[in-house]
Amino acid sequence: MNPFIRLHPQDDVLIARTQLLGGSSVEGLAVRGLIPPGHKIAARAIAAGAPVRRYNQIIGFASQAIAAGEHVHTHNLDMGPNKGDFARDYAIGADVQPEPPRQHASFLGIRREDGRVATRNYIGILSSVNCSATAARAIADHFSRQNHPAALAEFPQVDGVVALTHGTGCGMDTDGVGLQILQRTLAGYATHANFWGVLVVGLGCEANQINAWLAHSRLREGDTLKVFNIQDTGGTAKTVAKGIALVKDMLPRANAVKREPCSAEHITLGLQCGGSDGYSGISANPALGAAVDLLVAHGGSAILSETPEIYGAEHLLTRRAVRPEVAEKLIARIRWWEHYTQINDGEMNNNPSPGNKAGGLTTILEKSLGAVAKGGTRNLQAVYEYAEPVTARGFVYMDTPGYDPVSATGQVAGGANLICFTTGRGSAYGCAPSPSLKLATNSNLWRRQEDDMDINCGEIIDGSCSVAEMGQRIFEMVLATASGNASKSERHGYGQNEFVPWQVGAVM
Repeated sequence: MNPFIRLHPQDDVLIARTQLLGGSSVEGLAVRGLIPPGHKIAARAIAAGAPVRRYNQIIGFASQAIAAGEHVHTHNLDMGPNKGDFARDYAIGADVQPEPPRQHASFLGIRREDGRVATRNYIGILSSVNCSATAARAIADHFSRQNHPAALAEFPQVDGVVALTHGTGCGMDTDGVGLQILQRTLAGYATHANFWGVLVVGLGCEANQINAWLAHSRLREGDTLKVFNIQDTGGTAKTVAKGIALVKDMLPRANAVKREPCSAEHITLGLQCGGSDGYSGISANPALGAAVDLLVAHGGSAILSETPEIYGAEHLLTRRAVRPEVAEKLIARIRWWEHYTQINDGEMNNNPSPGNKAGGLTTILEKSLGAVAKGGTRNLQAVYEYAEPVTARGFVYMDTPGYDPVSATGQVAGGANLICFTTGRGSAYGCAPSPSLKLATNSNLWRRQEDDMDINCGEIIDGSCSVAEMGQRIFEMVLATASGNASKSERHGYGQNEFVPWQVGAVM
């Protein structure tokens, strides 16, 4: 097997499949120094200041002269003197394709009375503010299968009772964007199809007043949504007891559901990558993109996010925008992020993380070009702000931070009922109420952390599987998981601590 991966004939770098030792000669290229697996090696001499290409796209500029066969990484590649501010051809709509022929896969879903379809059947306990988080968790803990195995024994159709708490809800502008985002996020979870019912627990004096939240979100209390607070109920113990009683009342009705064949058009897939490495853009991300193309052909939807991690590759999305205003909204969010990082004394290239760099990624441009591959090749139908309800069908974009729990929280609030999460370093993550599948980018990670990973996309790097074949396998696993098969992270109990709404604005 070729020790290098050449992604495009015009690329200035190759990717090492295995560790290469200095002094060796591979296919006529003299290796200069140690090249770790997943890292880049110069395919030709590169002059100082010259752009460096991978995927036939600019991933940075040589900070010094680089000889053929030399390791290309942070010591000799950076964003250049203009911090990556070079012209990108947005070519809005240039790559829009005819819609694919409609296909008709199905899965075993849970059909709600209003016609929505769920992939899981939880009861959720949400906190309006951090001050009520302890009470919310105590209510859910009473029904924990780990601590109280008998609590749900009579309700096998209920996947669990989960508390989703957070660290904000007060000390914020009651008319500000931060509270608007929090309220939008909570509303998305309170109405999520994967919850049969939800309790919302408050303190009583917080900025995020429950009654104001209900009004702003156009929600009303009913059989499946109950709200109350600690101060009105009479303290923590009484609040926990009230919550437990309300959940016990919900459980028999929640247990009455049954799974039935449902069209794959009811699957909305959140796309995530975390703990990425040099293989992410070669194996797991494009394979997930192939699965997204299949899902869209079957009428389903997929949400690409993590705006700081598509920075420098946004032109690959604007070319697929079905309307100019879709592309323009994406570009506007990019400009917002440039301003946001600047006023916080940061820059967009603060990402990749140290782990990403250890795995072979050097600049945010390189990381973004690989991350965008998760979105497949279908037309970009719409762009949403954080936690907005996703109403368009097909491939869409949601503006979120790159931090995975925050990003996925926004996607689930928008309606994602399943998450696919690629990783090359071994990120540990799960999500409630939407199951999360973990896709390993390389076989070493799969062997090392198999009890966390759901599928090994490293077979693409090993040469035993194509991107298209792996995409089909991912699509089939999505259908099986949506039908009730437990993901690895669900078996470990991940999901409650990973609810992290995006905090924007001053803490007062």
